[in-house]
Amino acid sequence: MLGKLSGWDDTIVALATPSGVGAIGVIRLSGPTAFSIVNELFPSKNLLQQSSHTLHVGFIKDGEIALDEVVVALFKGPKSYTGEDVVEISCHGSPFIQEQVINACVSRGARLAKPGEFTQRAFLHGKLDLVQAEAVADLIASNTEASRKAALHNIRGGFSVVLQGLRERMLTFSALIELELDFSQEDVEFADRTQFFNLINEAERTVQHLLQSFQLGNVIKNGVQVAIIGKPNAGKSTLLNTLLNENRAIVSDIAGTTRDTIEETLNINGILFRLIDTAGIREHTSDVIESIGVEKSLEKMRQADVVVYLFDANEMSADELGTLVKDFKEQSIEFLLVGNKADKSSEESLLSTYASIDPKIFISAKSGWNVDELKDKLVEMVLHGSVQTEGTVVTNARHQHALQQVASSLSDIHRGLDDKIPGDLLALDIRRCLHYLGEITGEISNEDRLDYIFSKFCIGK
Repeated sequence: MLGKLSGWDDTIVALATPSGVGAIGVIRLSGPTAFSIVNELFPSKNLLQQSSHTLHVGFIKDGEIALDEVVVALFKGPKSYTGEDVVEISCHGSPFIQEQVINACVSRGARLAKPGEFTQRAFLHGKLDLVQAEAVADLIASNTEASRKAALHNIRGGFSVVLQGLRERMLTFSALIELELDFSQEDVEFADRTQFFNLINEAERTVQHLLQSFQLGNVIKNGVQVAIIGKPNAGKSTLLNTLLNENRAIVSDIAGTTRDTIEETLNINGILFRLIDTAGIREHTSDVIESIGVEKSLEKMRQADVVVYLFDANEMSADELGTLVKDFKEQSIEFLLVGNKADKSSEESLLSTYASIDPKIFISAKSGWNVDELKDKLVEMVLHGSVQTEGTVVTNARHQHALQQVASSLSDIHRGLDDKIPGDLLALDIRRCLHYLGEITGEISNEDRLDYIFSKFCIGK
């Protein structure tokens, strides 16, 4: 595939570790002249005569000036990350030293790499498909156990195996139907319609399962935005502090203490929750600043994935909560009612008082009673108790869009088989389905789309 695109026959260089001061920094080169460029800078030995996958210690020199003592790692193509000759220079973590080494490489013919260009070359050399390449970026950006597992599963080819198996079987039937068109006057069938019908049914189930997993995938990748709302002095800031196990929000007995939203993140069982403590909501206030805070609270509520409505379990009536539940449902807001200060009443009386209200849970934000159960409830709401994170989970919006097109194509094929449409029309639907399957893995792509996808990577990857 690389030969089809221009501008990929040079050598690139970039810092592969985060910028800034550290113990070491790794500078990566990839391309046909990577070995010769570094060999000019490394007088300790002739790197061109060394074996692949070896390490060499010595000084990097720019002319007579010693820049640093380094470790040079050699990876000869195609047995390298990019499929090209790759050299990695581990130098000391001074930004000045790193810049000097990179400039020395550039002065000898290397070019500064664009974002994601190393992984893009790996894709173009067939070392990774597009799903695996995108998973590299996801793994770098992962900040929870769930996001790490999902990205690693895709890097190992989990998602790709599912799609490639489906695409290969579709290609077989497509070839047979295309063959039938060449013998249209003979009235013969090379493709077994019953087997093809069974394949389409199986494919539809697989694609629907993948599409359904996107809700979880989006949660894994981007986290869940949770707005904690309620009346003034319901204990919202106390709850935030208890969940975070630190005094993040100011707490007092004065109603309306929180004037602005406070946002923090919390990792619960591998899922990242973005908690938003909002100003207390009340209909009438003469305080202009508080009014602005209330409006911002309502805005956050509308934007949130989940709304935790915190109420004083000793004061708010079941009728008032019932009206609130009706409003939430009419606005299609996913919510959880949390009765705070429940340690002041018996659990039996609370369950009796609010028997008609669901979903609900009772806690004491101040003492921490039942807060762990609240965390479990939030995770259950997000995962819906059905999707496992160990298998293939769609986390990429591009994949979701293409899968929607695949599902539409499969539906058309299914309908065509039911209606016994001619093979030439059926072939058109199959080609469309194959196109979108190939678009996901990069078997069908264009240079502009690839540039856009890889531009979202970090520089040295």
